[in-house]
Amino acid sequence: MADPENLVNDIETLGAKLALARTSIGKKIIGQTDVVDLSLTALLSGGHALLMGLPGLGKTLLVDTLSTVMGLSANRVQFTPDLMPADIVGSEVLETADDGTRSFRYIEGPIFAQLLMADEINRASPRTQSALLQAMQERSVTVAGTDHALPEPFHVLATQNPIEQEGTYPLPEAQLDRFLIQINVAYPDRETERAILMATTGSQEAEATTIFTPEELNAAQTLVRRMPVGDTVVEQILDLVRACRPDEAEATDLVRQTVAWGPGPRAAQALMLTVRARALLNGNLAPSLDDVAAMAQPVLSHRMALSFAARAEGRVLTDVIDEVTQTITRRKAAA
Repeated sequence: MADPENLVNDIETLGAKLALARTSIGKKIIGQTDVVDLSLTALLSGGHALLMGLPGLGKTLLVDTLSTVMGLSANRVQFTPDLMPADIVGSEVLETADDGTRSFRYIEGPIFAQLLMADEINRASPRTQSALLQAMQERSVTVAGTDHALPEPFHVLATQNPIEQEGTYPLPEAQLDRFLIQINVAYPDRETERAILMATTGSQEAEATTIFTPEELNAAQTLVRRMPVGDTVVEQILDLVRACRPDEAEATDLVRQTVAWGPGPRAAQALMLTVRARALLNGNLAPSLDDVAAMAQPVLSHRMALSFAARAEGRVLTDVIDEVTQTITRRKAAA
């Protein structure tokens, strides 16, 4: 077991380094503190993130800036309806040697990067979207019966346009579950938009600097898993996830009335990791109940679905998650 004193020192040292990373990212991503923190939370937790928002809100710039600050090799794939799986994972080509012999050689696709930006992922066909499933879960791809390991660390940051826009496909539930968190990117407020205008339309723009290396990010992900989690936080995570499943005895009345299907065990695993990463970003040595409440929406919103009747009534899933979180908190306080 690790020495508690050394663990505290490691956490404090990493926290100071993360503060530098947030400052560097903030030079390029103006006024989106919550979005930046959630993106860093996904990377520290070793998972993938789905960025939801309209075009032009800085999602692509965010991923590019993250790759620079975290020192990760990055590739970008623009998902379009004609994109094929081989365009992502690569393919084998037949080569002829000087002596006339022929053999197949595997040419890696753009997925072989430490940070893959899947731009507008829901514009590609479901067949192409499914090409990411193995890579996101197992960190490897299989081509012609041969497994090819992906570099470490490996993260997918995908951007998605609202589904009501023309030319989009809904992501399969199995693929959505592979994303650790969903990050909603909204329009900036007036003062933030003013700051963006002044910072990006002059003769010079601020540049992000590299703070981490891939090896340091790997070490940070290991440290996050070493952070202690109190029994109260663990029970809160279990209560919250199980209360969001309409068929469970712990489900709230609101969930039974509005939710078609709820989150699986990956949601609890995601909460366990992300609350630690959030605590680390905030300079705390261990997660609290506030961290669980803050991560409920990013972790659960893409792992649940409202019933048809609830959608017809104008229900919003984020409001349901908020009400369930508050109900669980009140139960704990009254116990």
